[in-house]
Amino acid sequence: MSSRNSLFTIPRPCKHLVDYKMKHGLKGYNSIQELLKFSPCGRITIDISQPRCSSCCGRLFMCLICSSVTCCINQESNHTLLHSESVCGHEIGVDMERAELYCSVCCDQVYDLEFDRVVMCKKMLGLARNGDNGVVESGQMRLSKRRRLDFGADLGSESVKRSVLVSKQRSKSCLPLGLRGLNNLGNTCFMNSVLQALLHAPPFRNYFLSDRHNHERCRKTSADRLCLPCDVDVIFDAVFSGDRTPYSPAKFLYSWWQHSENLASYEQQDAHEFFIAMLDRIHDKLGKSSLANKGNGDCQCIAHRVFSGLLRSDVTCTSCGFTSSTYDPCVDISLDLNTGASVAADFSSRPSKLNETLAGCFDLFTRPERLGPDQKLYCENCHEKQDALKQMSLKKLPLVLCLHIKRFEHSPIRKMSRKIDRHLQFPFSLDMKPYLSSSIVKKRFGNRMFSLEGEEADGSSTEFEVFAVVTHTGMLESGHYSTYLRLRDQWYKCDDAWITEVDEEVVRTSQCYLMFYVQKVFYHRGSEDLGCQLMSRLADAFVPIAGCC
Repeated sequence: MSSRNSLFTIPRPCKHLVDYKMKHGLKGYNSIQELLKFSPCGRITIDISQPRCSSCCGRLFMCLICSSVTCCINQESNHTLLHSESVCGHEIGVDMERAELYCSVCCDQVYDLEFDRVVMCKKMLGLARNGDNGVVESGQMRLSKRRRLDFGADLGSESVKRSVLVSKQRSKSCLPLGLRGLNNLGNTCFMNSVLQALLHAPPFRNYFLSDRHNHERCRKTSADRLCLPCDVDVIFDAVFSGDRTPYSPAKFLYSWWQHSENLASYEQQDAHEFFIAMLDRIHDKLGKSSLANKGNGDCQCIAHRVFSGLLRSDVTCTSCGFTSSTYDPCVDISLDLNTGASVAADFSSRPSKLNETLAGCFDLFTRPERLGPDQKLYCENCHEKQDALKQMSLKKLPLVLCLHIKRFEHSPIRKMSRKIDRHLQFPFSLDMKPYLSSSIVKKRFGNRMFSLEGEEADGSSTEFEVFAVVTHTGMLESGHYSTYLRLRDQWYKCDDAWITEVDEEVVRTSQCYLMFYVQKVFYHRGSEDLGCQLMSRLADAFVPIAGCC
């Protein structure tokens, strides 16, 4: 782990938001409440007739003081900032597309718990009037929701509040234990989406729920006050406590900033990079002790035990056939979409509208590739550099397979990047046997049945089931992450604080960015809820818990 700066401090809340609340209180929040609109899939927007910017059209923001609507396309065309500069004190507005607070001076989203309470109250009022039971609460959470109703929001009479509770009591089912929204703390959807996937990765989840890393015990015995696994354990305790109100992972975010100083800001980050960096930080903390316990050099920290696989790279001399093989550990597999050379080069061609498949991406990943003239192989048989072919395969499969779809490409000609919006078809059940090294090598030699040194089966399953899909919507420079979770064969959309039940067709048509598959041995289709079982805090972390996913 890199040394940390002792002078590092947590970024302070937005000064302009603090000044606004001191002067105007919750008046602007309550006025916005009447304009909130909720879509069937849980999307929250600001609904006004024909919103327009006096200058042009871009991403729209509504001023909390004068209700004027302005736009922000980029830093050069930021009419929202011009509005705040022309009228003193009008810095805070609401993103009309996301219904989130925005500071025009900081040019960033800002988070305020009281604004979230106002939005939640309007949401619950809509449930009472429409009889929507898509988001349901336990008896204990109805009391918590009532406390939220009584705080900082104008919802009318007590009879309306009681009707909300009656609506919730009529709910005929409950969300699976562990499904809890995570509040957006200001462009933190990248973090929330990855956390939702990790919270429901069966071996990873079982490790923390079986008390293998107890944050209270760790902090008593360790002098290191910064422990990311402890912060993860705190989130597990909160999410699986039965509380259904959205949870704010602020403590985890602050701890993450101290572990990764270069990411200590409210700017949007890449979900894939966050996932990799988070596993690295967990390994930094737990890796040394696990290596000492194992004794054979294989890391047994929870990050590598769950997500680590082994890639095999074969480089073959085209002259004599000599093959050099190397093995590299990996915690994910990055797959290319077949965009075509002309598109990747200068963006001059429109992407093909044909849907691609995950199998096609794996075929492209394992296809032999001719190396360039500057990458010639020094052949030990020919004793000189020769042209060569390179082929990738999987030597060892992890318990949880993370697939990263490369949706961002760069044009060296135009010196710019763009997002690939192409749809990808993927199966819910995946057989990885065709992409194992043993299968690839046998196919290379015409499926001849002969012993391959080091390629004997290790007994691990090659059949996987998808349980989480992280999607990205929007453009390259400004977008939004959300996660679809598959629990007991039902899909749920986790969009920051909002949890909604969706059909599988919604998942199939989404723009998947990260996909998480788990070996079938850990996937159970039982209908029994996790909350109905007694789970020993000393149970084996890698014994599947029926009904969890």
